[in-house]
Order: sequence, then structure tokens, then C-alpha cells
Amino acid sequence: MKHLSTAEIVVATGNPHKVEEIRQILAELGVRVLSLADLKSNDLPEPEEDGSTFEENARIKATQYARAVHRMVIADDSGLSVDALGGAPGVFSARWSGLGVTRQERDHANNAKLLAELDGIPTVSRTARFVCAMCLAAEDGAILAQTRGEFLGSIGTSARGRNGFGYDPLFIVDASGRTSAELSSEQKNRRSHRGMATREMARLLPSILGQRPSLS
Repeated sequence: MKHLSTAEIVVATGNPHKVEEIRQILAELGVRVLSLADLKSNDLPEPEEDGSTFEENARIKATQYARAVHRMVIADDSGLSVDALGGAPGVFSARWSGLGVTRQERDHANNAKLLAELDGIPTVSRTARFVCAMCLAAEDGAILAQTRGEFLGSIGTSARGRNGFGYDPLFIVDASGRTSAELSSEQKNRRSHRGMATREMARLLPSILGQRPSLS
């Protein structure tokens, strides 16, 4: 795999878990991954994620943040799609319940709502998938690449595990009944929707960045 030690990319999210997941994978290329917090810019306008799909919201975030910070930016939009709920919560996953101020409070409220919505639904009908759409934008906001990953599973009846966030403690990933929050970081990166989208982005990066003057 080509080493891109001079490349620097900002991950446009306030979620440190997402930054670390992406950083672990892109580190294999030698890419320096920064978070918005690393830029120490407190006045960045937060884009309005009003797209109807994960792909639209990823493009909105990547292009607007790239123009704001004048750097290459990766942004993703991800969420949970539950078959018995017609694909909900979908693009509204992060704030589905409308409750909570902190990330932990929102996660707790969202999980409680999910369990309530699926109350009485049999195991065989609780199938679901995590979806991640990812977009890489150049410093001027031009879109350089887009990828997508899906992580198939089902929704359990109680939360288990501590190595995750969001709906991870409810998302059953295999026949043993383990949840995504019970996987190690390495196991999750190998299987998850974000891991899949990031690995595909890593596959594209040498060709994309190799054409840029700063890497010639």
C-alpha cells in the first residue's frame, strides 16, 4: 500500500469515536488525520444537514467544512436503518428521540425509543443495518471521492457492551448474540459500516492524492 506521509485530512465531526475509527484505518497509509477540535477553530459554521439521504448529508458536511477550513476534509453521515420501522431512524438517527443535551443523554434516549418502537416485534423481524456514506472534499469544496458501507445485524432487547456509542449496545452482529459494543476496536473496524467506507476511501486515496502537486 502506497505511503502518503505528506497527506493531511480533517475529519469533520465532533464525535471523537468516529475520528479514532477513521484515524486507525488511514494510519496504515501514513495519512495525518486531524479532527475539528485539533484546528482550534471555535467559530466554524455548522452545516445544516437537510439532505434526505446519508450521501447528501455527507456531501453537505464535507464541502462546506472544506471551504471553511481550507483543507481536505472527510465527512460521513451514518445511521441505523431498521426494517420493521420502514428504514427509520435513518438520517435522523443521531437525534431521533429529540431528547438529551449531551451525546450520552441523546444515545440513552434514542436507544430507549428504539426498544419501545420494537416492543413485541419477534426476533426474526428485528433485522437492521448500520449505513455510512463518506465524502472526501478538496480545499475548495470540490468532491474528490464518495464511498458507502453497510453493517448487517439485528436489534436486541437489551443493551450490552461498553466499546461503542449510539445504537451499538443494541445492535447484534453475529449468531453468538454479541453486540457491536462488545467488539474490540479492531474487530469493529474490520466489520463495521464506517470501517468498510473508510477502507474503500483508503483504497482510492493513493490515486487521488498522488495527482496533487503537494504530493508530487
